Amino acid sequence: MTSKDQASAPEIRFDRVSKVFGSPDAPSGVFRAVDDLSLDIGRGQLVALLGKTGCGKSTMFNMIAGLSEPSEGTVLVSGQNPFRNFDWFRGKIAIVFQNDRLLPWRTAIQNVELGLEMLDIPKAERRDTAKQWLSKLGLAGHEDDYPHALSGGMRQRVSIARAFATNAELLLCDEPFSALDEITAQKLRTEFARLVRENGKTAVFITHSINEAFDIGDRIVVLKRPARIAHDIAMSADVDLEEREKIRETIRASLSQ
Repeated sequence: MTSKDQASAPEIRFDRVSKVFGSPDAPSGVFRAVDDLSLDIGRGQLVALLGKTGCGKSTMFNMIAGLSEPSEGTVLVSGQNPFRNFDWFRGKIAIVFQNDRLLPWRTAIQNVELGLEMLDIPKAERRDTAKQWLSKLGLAGHEDDYPHALSGGMRQRVSIARAFATNAELLLCDEPFSALDEITAQKLRTEFARLVRENGKTAVFITHSINEAFDIGDRIVVLKRPARIAHDIAMSADVDLEEREKIRETIRASLSQ
């Protein structure tokens, strides 16, 4: 692939991907989580993968992250196979999980530094980078606080700062605000989306909440079980309130089936 082809290629590509768990001989039989799925996600897009529990969102997430490989078809990230070339993605993908996954024996700034340590960034540089990102996430003055002294929202801000600090091009988010109250979650969603756009990142955000998908996504991909695309909706700034409500009702109807 030439450099020109790489520049125009999608950041993430699912090409006729299926994922099957189990076997016909197993007591529980075969479970098909993803079925003949084709999906391209371009560089710089913020995409919400929306669907009910069990529709295959997490399976897709794991294949993008290189934690699982498809049973059929091809998954490419930045033109590479994330499962077979796992080491190539070191520092290129950052993940924000459902819970903050902070190390309780490390301070906020030490938790943000963790990814930078793994990338062998010099101590002074990683300390400065971590401090900058904590400040951007509204945590200036809390650098030396341990996780037990922080609220749930503050801990998730530390987790977000840790992801952005690595300067990874691709951010994968697995329902990172689902454990927070709605007011705190909405503030963090808005802030997260702003940071993604300001820093030119590509982000895939898994959610089962229609409201969250609307808050986050430049594009909403609605999935039905086993993971198949029911709707692929571009959410530009010029979509008015009436059109948004029509889209919302279409999604509700699809997910209720």
